[in-house]
Amino acid sequence: MVLKIADRGKLPPFIVMDVMKASAEREATGADVLHLEVGQPSTSAPKKVLEAAKLAITNDNLGYTVAFGLPELRERITQHYKLWYGVDISIDRVAVTNGSSSAFVLSFMASFNPGDRVAMVAPGYPAYRNILTALGIETIELQANIEHRFQPTVSLLKKIKGNIDGLIIASPSNPTGTMIDKRLMEELADYCEYKGIRLISDEIYHGITYGNTSVSSLEINPQSLVINSFSKYFSMTGWRLGWMIVPDDLIRPMECLSQNFFISAPTHSQLAAIAAFDSYNDAEENIKRYARNRSILMNELPSAGISSFAPADGAFYIYADISNLTNSSSEFCKDMLNDIGVACTPGLDFDPLRGASSIRISFAGSESDIIEACKRLRNWLR
Repeated sequence: MVLKIADRGKLPPFIVMDVMKASAEREATGADVLHLEVGQPSTSAPKKVLEAAKLAITNDNLGYTVAFGLPELRERITQHYKLWYGVDISIDRVAVTNGSSSAFVLSFMASFNPGDRVAMVAPGYPAYRNILTALGIETIELQANIEHRFQPTVSLLKKIKGNIDGLIIASPSNPTGTMIDKRLMEELADYCEYKGIRLISDEIYHGITYGNTSVSSLEINPQSLVINSFSKYFSMTGWRLGWMIVPDDLIRPMECLSQNFFISAPTHSQLAAIAAFDSYNDAEENIKRYARNRSILMNELPSAGISSFAPADGAFYIYADISNLTNSSSEFCKDMLNDIGVACTPGLDFDPLRGASSIRISFAGSESDIIEACKRLRNWLR
């Protein structure tokens, strides 16, 4: 007898995870890999977070918390928004989650029904598209270009045929690193409010910028839905901890979904993360290193034949056009890993229609790895 398999599991893979797997297999043979594929800081969590984690193991029984998380942590998050953005957030609207990934699941499930239509920009984070698809929600991909700075615009939204129920924005963006300035944020927020479109703002790379400061959608529309994480700015990827700022009308639906799907975020991580908000200096030292790595790549990549890329205003990625080198980013990345041990992510992960001519390069690793990767790329592409 053949047992039924649900269609929702028939999703495209998250390609960067496949690249990580291939990299691990290469390393298992004793060969080296320079990891420019994964969006993960190479630094550990801040020292105060590590100290708080040790104390928590000793002094706390680490039981469940309420679904939205520890009040002490949620209070520190509200203080963070006051400090960074000058906005007052009620603690009732703060929900601590199992990483930003579960925040996306909860947000999409609470906001949209099967058959609803949600717009997102391409190139963009593939998990948006794949989670929405698994939930039976139609994704409308806005084909943004360099003239749009690879961000959604009102003019692109107006070209969509029919109504949409949601818009996902990300600033700084993964994979391009481009940002939405205050003027564009106001235009998008006003358009969404006028059209009755739920605005979901992915702000997990806030704080990782090189010049301009990130604008939170909460500064423009206090009732937008914001998702953030301890993973990137605070270098806490494996701690699996994120948060949401939930609009008033979604507080109870989001709470019920969270109770049933996840119970609560990891208590150990929550207790440790309280100290993250005493660790801005540690995080800022990491940003200085990212900035140096970014400069190295932008200076050295052209000599390897990679000279066209998105304005990397934030995050820790360069999204590069390699159409002069290949018409298959997947084969290009596979060969690069096999030949010279440099791991990058093919653009098809972020843009199924046009990504065959692009790659994403992460510069979240060490400066020595970035320098060595540039050297290998120059020799290989010559």
